[in-house]
Amino acid sequence: MSEGGGLASISPRQWLILLMVQLATMLNGMTITLANVVLPQIKGAMAATPEQIAWVVTFNLVATAVATLLTGWLALRLGWRNVMFISVAGLTLFSFLCGVAQSLETLVLFRVGQGLFGAPIMPMGQAILLATFPRHLHPVVMMMWGIGGVIGPVTGPVLGSIISEATNWRGAFFMVVPPGILATAFVWIALRDRTERNPAGFDWTGFIALSLAISATQLMLDRGHRLDWFDSTEIVIEAIVAVLAFWVFIVHSLTSDKPFVDMRILLDRNFSIGLVVAFVMGMLSFTPMVLFPGLLHDLRGYPDDAIGMLLAGRGLGNWASFLIIVPMTKYYPRTALACGLGAQAVSGFAMAQLDINLTSSLVFWTNFVQGFGFGLAFTPMSVLAFATLPVRQITEGMALFHLVRNFGSSIFISLSILLLVRSTAASYSGMMEFVTDFNKTLALPEAVGLWSTATPRSLFALAGEIQRQAAMIGYINAFYLFAITATLSIPLALAMRAPPKTRDP
Repeated sequence: MSEGGGLASISPRQWLILLMVQLATMLNGMTITLANVVLPQIKGAMAATPEQIAWVVTFNLVATAVATLLTGWLALRLGWRNVMFISVAGLTLFSFLCGVAQSLETLVLFRVGQGLFGAPIMPMGQAILLATFPRHLHPVVMMMWGIGGVIGPVTGPVLGSIISEATNWRGAFFMVVPPGILATAFVWIALRDRTERNPAGFDWTGFIALSLAISATQLMLDRGHRLDWFDSTEIVIEAIVAVLAFWVFIVHSLTSDKPFVDMRILLDRNFSIGLVVAFVMGMLSFTPMVLFPGLLHDLRGYPDDAIGMLLAGRGLGNWASFLIIVPMTKYYPRTALACGLGAQAVSGFAMAQLDINLTSSLVFWTNFVQGFGFGLAFTPMSVLAFATLPVRQITEGMALFHLVRNFGSSIFISLSILLLVRSTAASYSGMMEFVTDFNKTLALPEAVGLWSTATPRSLFALAGEIQRQAAMIGYINAFYLFAITATLSIPLALAMRAPPKTRDP
């Protein structure tokens, strides 16, 4: 293939590989986002609390974060085709198992399986494309791969909500199975010559220590509110395990000859700042998609299919960002990153202005702006983070990069749910103080209507409305946290160095 060849020079086999990677990436994106729109149905079917139902998302993200770092070692140990085949087949199998789960515990377990098997798909897919296509086609191929990657997060909520509304929440997971089987076959055919294996050593001490630290931290944040934090023996044990595991990981990484993560990689300024930005981007990525389904379903009575359509605004915003992302990243990467973070901050503050009488158009456009900002920031974030990193450290850096981003997602979802629950409880208690016979307003029928203390029925209606308003305050506070986090991260974009003209080998 000539260096100057364009799309016409791409061979049929290369097109097959690109299609296979896009399909696998799309399925992985669907499994991450489709669960969000059916959470209200699952919550009712499983009789789960808001904190418990968040496990369906957070444990999936934790499993993804832990398994991401294994990608490079597995690719060397098993070969590219085997890793992709096992990943896509396992993702398909656990999607089916999620659909037949009979309890919240088994559903969470199967979502963990989805995360473990789905984790290698994105980094492996990106590596396969970069190795398959010549360097001059990398920008075009990455753009096509990015567009395919957006299809999953967009179609997941839309199709999942339509199918769950027509059947039930189980159908949303079953819809992944047929294309998953097709993608598995594509992997086996397209990568038939990618079976090389290179036995490599593995630092089990570092991996186990990091996995324990991440898991214990996530469990502590998820269960702390319900168990009254450090008054609970379980939370104390999880905190001790997290601290000790992090300590073992850091000490081992600094003293081992071949550590799981070479800490010297953090000496690169752009990469270190890029990890912080990746952590923030992970925090901002899925939080609105976790909060809005409960808000729209529980407080406004939206059906699942309508919720999916509204959340699709985020995906459309991602698509819109592709119109300007290439020139912006090429000429003004730091500006693009700052603008992307700023757009997400604007969307967060706009979400925080919603009230109980919100309209569908406001929900759609706030999600659209958030998706646009995320899409605008993601590509320059990746370019800047790896701009000054030596090529020999790219693979290790990419694994750490994805780990931090996924861990940021799981941590921030837990914090947002915690703020939601705490704010709702505090607001409910504060407003209930005004429900008393001494409140003259409650004695005016024309002012309160059915909401009064005159009868048990009217008192129950009043308590229900106060609960709705208190929950809305909780959601607003969670959106403010989202907006403030995005705002505070903007200066990080300006602290990074512009990409050099050449890369060190």
